[in-house]
Amino acid sequence: MTYQETLDWMFNKLPMYQRIGGAAYKADLNNTITLLQLLDNPHRKFKSIHVAGTNGKGSTAHMLASIFQEAGFKTGLYTSPHLRDFRERIRINGEMIPQENVVSFIERHQPEFEKIGLSFFEMTVGMAFDYFANEHVDIAIVEVGMGGRLDSTNLITPELSVITNIGLDHVQFLGDTLEKIAGEKAGIIKENIPVVIGETQDETHKVFEDKAHQCHSPIYFADQIFDCDKIHIESNVIQEYDIWKNNELYLEACEIPLMGNYQKKNLTTVACAIDLLREKFEISDEDIRDGIANVIRNTHLMGRWQILNDDPLTIADTGHNVDGIREVISQLNEMSYDKLHFVIGMVNDKDIDHVLQLLPHHCEYYFCKADIPRGLDAKILADKAFELGLRGKVYDSVRDAYQSAVNAARFDDVVFVGGSNFIVAEVV
Repeated sequence: MTYQETLDWMFNKLPMYQRIGGAAYKADLNNTITLLQLLDNPHRKFKSIHVAGTNGKGSTAHMLASIFQEAGFKTGLYTSPHLRDFRERIRINGEMIPQENVVSFIERHQPEFEKIGLSFFEMTVGMAFDYFANEHVDIAIVEVGMGGRLDSTNLITPELSVITNIGLDHVQFLGDTLEKIAGEKAGIIKENIPVVIGETQDETHKVFEDKAHQCHSPIYFADQIFDCDKIHIESNVIQEYDIWKNNELYLEACEIPLMGNYQKKNLTTVACAIDLLREKFEISDEDIRDGIANVIRNTHLMGRWQILNDDPLTIADTGHNVDGIREVISQLNEMSYDKLHFVIGMVNDKDIDHVLQLLPHHCEYYFCKADIPRGLDAKILADKAFELGLRGKVYDSVRDAYQSAVNAARFDDVVFVGGSNFIVAEVV
């Protein structure tokens, strides 16, 4: 098969949660266990760090990978979903898995994959672990796809587990309370393996402590140990933070090119994680500083308060659940502009009503649907928005909505694109 034929087979023959939703969800790890046995258990051949959480796990995983790269380690990075290219999910030192590796992996195992009946995600995890093992990475940063306990990535035994925070998302699979969702994400806590919790929350604190105690795992709540103070912002592309540990200066004037106030939480989580890992890996202050400052260049992270244009100022962010959108709106409220043009689309299994209730009234909306089966019809989204007093027009495609917003915006206006990973994927 050619690379394109391979992709077509992967996307069309295998259930893919990102495209079709719940029909692709498997409530056990049996397929993944069978797959990894078929591949000679590659997940046991490299060291790893496991990153879960409702929001922030992508940024956290990329920062950790960038720091390890700066420290000279051959670093694998597995994340999901991708925005433009499937191969974004599987990287070593920032470079995507080559097309020929994708093709050869599928060709070698295609009959067995069909026999097992793998989901897209299960097969992709196997591909990543096989690639990392064959390339002899020193460390792999592995982001959970959804939840934790039953996620296909959860067969690794990492050096450290990280859970960024807990919010209401994927409630049809993970539970309808923060405690239930925390219980699923706590499933990545392993026997005698330390765990970092990024954000202390009243509803979830005990869930994590009980699971860690049960597993004899040291537990660290990052925001009780570390703090970050913003000291400078330069031209919408750089923030600077002082990082404190137990009220003592840990790193001064640390530059981060990921905009958005929510990155403070991720930076705190990363600082705590790296501080613990420095006992096993040789990582200097300079490695931490350079890794954070160069995270976009090193790992090619996209879609996190990403500046697409300066005239008009155009921003894209992949925040797509209630907590993520709340952070987006908080950030927009701190900005100065004449008018906000909001390009928005969502997928049909999100908490649409509660997200819409967070959105500002005094702006122009451009309603659209991502080109995937899970995408919510733009007219349905607009009708729900109109009921809440949000005004705008419906567009036939994300591109049409985006171009209309950019064309309508004046110099002192802001264009924002978001509501879904898949909306952002069509403009970045």
